[in-house]
Amino acid sequence: MKELVEFMVKSLVDNPENLVITTEEDGEILKIIIKADENDIGKIIGKQGKIAKAIRTIVRSSAMKLGKKVIVEIN
Repeated sequence: MKELVEFMVKSLVDNPENLVITTEEDGEILKIIIKADENDIGKIIGKQGKIAKAIRTIVRSSAMKLGKKVIVEIN
């Protein structure tokens, strides 16, 4: 999951070297936390949150195959 999110987000930001993606696992819930530069956060979220929503949808659908629940958080 982390690799999938990293692939998608790195293609959106200007400074991929400052991108930090961490995961926390609690039972069957996986939490993916994205930290980036302030200038890049807007690109990850997108207008009215459409890009962030699309990232969450893709990750959730791929997590369903594994039988897990995924939360994507952008800081």
